[in-house]
Amino acid sequence: MDDFNDSSFRSEAVLGTIMKKLCISILYTIFVLLAPQLLVAQGDAAAGQAKSALCATCHGADGNSELSVNPKIAGQKFNYIVKQLQDYKSGARANATMAAMVAALSDEDIMDLAAWYSSQKVTLLGASLESLELGEKIYRAGVRELSVAACSACHSPTGSGNAPAGFPSLSGQHPDYTLMQLKAFRAGERQNDSSAMMRSVVERLTDDELSALANYVSGLN
Repeated sequence: MDDFNDSSFRSEAVLGTIMKKLCISILYTIFVLLAPQLLVAQGDAAAGQAKSALCATCHGADGNSELSVNPKIAGQKFNYIVKQLQDYKSGARANATMAAMVAALSDEDIMDLAAWYSSQKVTLLGASLESLELGEKIYRAGVRELSVAACSACHSPTGSGNAPAGFPSLSGQHPDYTLMQLKAFRAGERQNDSSAMMRSVVERLTDDELSALANYVSGLN
């Protein structure tokens, strides 16, 4: 009888552990799926639109900048926009113009602006055929001999990024701006990438390879 009771107790304990792990797994999955929506709920898009007048000078009324050196932020991931604005404010990302623009922004202002721009739709661009094959190869397969990972692993096959992980959308971005950022990461001038992830990826790529990547992602969708 004691052996039977002990066996039953162990079975119940194992079952309880399995159920606990299952519940944790389900909750984690729900969090990952809902995280972007929960984050957007923290910002007011209408309020963000009202606060975006100065931003529109460089980034366009809806976040689709006309100047190729200014990034398109329409449709960008909410939490990525929040992080970049916070990094400009703290100095983690160096840019004199942006530092001045965000200096007076509150946390609420930042979330409202992020909610507004992330709710807009980016206008797509066509990629040049000249370096399309090279850009596609690096983006989708990386460079094995240099141990360079595929860009699509973090930024998705369509260039839409990964909201829960904080990886930005690249689709439709100006090639000139993307190339500037890739070179800044490679030179160590931009250092607000988590765990130096971007710096380690691009440090061994040539100018031609970076240019091909910038061209390729501009046409992704």
